[in-house]
Amino acid sequence: MKSVANNGYDLWLQYRFIQNKELRSNYQSNIQKLIPVGNSESIKVGFKELKSALNGMLGSEFLSEAHNEDANTLLFGSEKNLSENIRIQLGNAFNEINNEGFIIRSFSIKGKKYIVISGKTDVGVLYGVFNFLKLLQTHQSIEKLNIVDSPKIKVRVLNHWDNLDRTVERGYAGFSIWDWHRLPGYIDPRYIDYARANASIGVNGTVLNNVNANALILTPRYLEKVEALANVFRPYGIKVYLTARFSAPIEIGGLKTADPLDPDVIKWWQDKAKEIYARIPDFGGFLVKANSEGQPGPQNYGRNHVDGANMLASALDPFGGIVMWRAFVYSEHDTTDRAKQAYAEFVPYDGQFKDNVIIQVKNGPIDFQPREPFHPMFGAMPKTPLMMEFQITQEYLGQSTHSTFLPKLYEEVLQSDTYRKGKGSTVAKVIDGSLDDKRLTGMAGVSNIGNDINWTGNPMLQANWYGFGRLTWNPYLHADTIADEWLRQTFSNNEDFVKPVKEMMLNSLEAVVDYMTPLGLHHIMATGHHYGPGPWVSNLSRAEWNPVYYHKADSLGIGFDRTPTGSNATAQYAPELASKFNNLETCPEKYLLWFHHVPWNYKLKNGEILWDGMALKYQEGVNQVEKMIETWNTIKPYIDEQRFEEVSMLLNIQYKEAKWWRDACLLYFKQYSKMPLPKGVEKPTQTLGYFESLRFPFAP
Repeated sequence: MKSVANNGYDLWLQYRFIQNKELRSNYQSNIQKLIPVGNSESIKVGFKELKSALNGMLGSEFLSEAHNEDANTLLFGSEKNLSENIRIQLGNAFNEINNEGFIIRSFSIKGKKYIVISGKTDVGVLYGVFNFLKLLQTHQSIEKLNIVDSPKIKVRVLNHWDNLDRTVERGYAGFSIWDWHRLPGYIDPRYIDYARANASIGVNGTVLNNVNANALILTPRYLEKVEALANVFRPYGIKVYLTARFSAPIEIGGLKTADPLDPDVIKWWQDKAKEIYARIPDFGGFLVKANSEGQPGPQNYGRNHVDGANMLASALDPFGGIVMWRAFVYSEHDTTDRAKQAYAEFVPYDGQFKDNVIIQVKNGPIDFQPREPFHPMFGAMPKTPLMMEFQITQEYLGQSTHSTFLPKLYEEVLQSDTYRKGKGSTVAKVIDGSLDDKRLTGMAGVSNIGNDINWTGNPMLQANWYGFGRLTWNPYLHADTIADEWLRQTFSNNEDFVKPVKEMMLNSLEAVVDYMTPLGLHHIMATGHHYGPGPWVSNLSRAEWNPVYYHKADSLGIGFDRTPTGSNATAQYAPELASKFNNLETCPEKYLLWFHHVPWNYKLKNGEILWDGMALKYQEGVNQVEKMIETWNTIKPYIDEQRFEEVSMLLNIQYKEAKWWRDACLLYFKQYSKMPLPKGVEKPTQTLGYFESLRFPFAP
């Protein structure tokens, strides 16, 4: 049975009525009474969530206010508030969790059944509540529960690239949800739903403003508004962070310099930190983009990243705040290889940053491409905490019109082996601190959230927000598990729906890579808006902004030589990987053109020559989108009409654009290969000149 309309606003917190009578009555008999223990704001919002969810899923027969002493009880509260006899039943479980962890256990005392959700803190209990509700939403048994779980990463944040005028840089789902004009007086209910959604997946922080920062966010009039948001988010365990503009002491402080070693500048930041913490005692700290893409930073004053980060860290340290200092730096004065620059600027400073500084590193060495090898900084700075920065919004992945399941990308990166401490030294172990015994750990995701009614512009892309959160909690989760959970909570538990759509999602990333940048091609998107193909672009003022810089197609072949005969970027990886990447025969083909300039007639492992193999990959990507459309058309009976139609329209746009990518790229590269398209690749219907002439004034 499906509802007529669903606008997607409720995300994965749908709490649909459970049609299966047997399952429903089983849940009803196990939960006849709700007892909250404690009266903190977190316990209150947990109680409210449970009542709303259980009434939705179990209907009016569910009695949350039952007075029957013998009723089977769902009891939730933190360790310190539990009665002695309940605590005894939970045994040593509290020793197995950290401050944000939770325990869900079922047992009987004198014939009366209990399900207990607990933790060391009330926020931990709230995480347990959401996890319990996930069991119900995904139709799991709640008969013999014994779940003990904690987040493996400490700082789990969304980075909002939201500007103060409510535009969103690289945002494809409308405008910013932060209504600065009406704050602090008007609290949009959406802020509460945002907090609920994040708490349900374990996200515990939000950076409210763009990395290309505006100093005004640090002025009293804005801090009053930030404080109002912090008050909304606090019960949900979410801290607010701000991007600090490095030149703020000049722009809003009246100083003549922002030199991090200048005593007046140091004092200005100390006073600013005091001012913020007086309003927001649990303020998380600052995110900083410095000396990158024209942003001000310590290098403007002949200083280095350590000087800048440590100065801010000292100002935050008395209050427990942290500095997330971004490693996304590349300079127009360095003409070697953009992929090498962050490593060259940061690795020499390993061990020199203060304890409350964490370096935020993008997943790959260029910039959120459909596929990149992992960033060589991971594992190369054993004395410095590094946090992962993933992009959830799809700047280079077709934006919100393309249904791309990004947890596949995240999993690929997290499971990559750095070999820094021998085999098995995965990126996930760097991120969770276990490789080098780090206490400060973190993961950030560039948000895909806007004020569209369904939050992410495309209903399928809610899965990327969901999946990011789940991986911040546990970076060892598999994309398959995440897709399964999300589909069941968001759409339907019907296997005839879940199985085909899950397969479609799990194949979607490879499809995008194939029709955009197969075999290690990268950064061949159009200029500025990064929408659509632009392998021909060569007229931008900085070499490394031009696609031709990356693909280097000529009559001899295609690809960027990063081996010792080229830029030698491979030397930034562990020796085991460097030798693997350097050798054409052992380099994984998915990174072939990332690390090598390869002749057009080079034989691939499947026996095809490079040109034919590349062209067939482009076609494969298009075919895969066609298959996605076919799959989606078969599941119409299982979901609501509104979301079915929305996704249908978007998949058709994606199919059209996949063909555009294939035709434009192959026509362009064909000029250099001078070879015909192989059998099985559709012939373009337009000329290269046509594709080069296209302009997109309406692209976000």
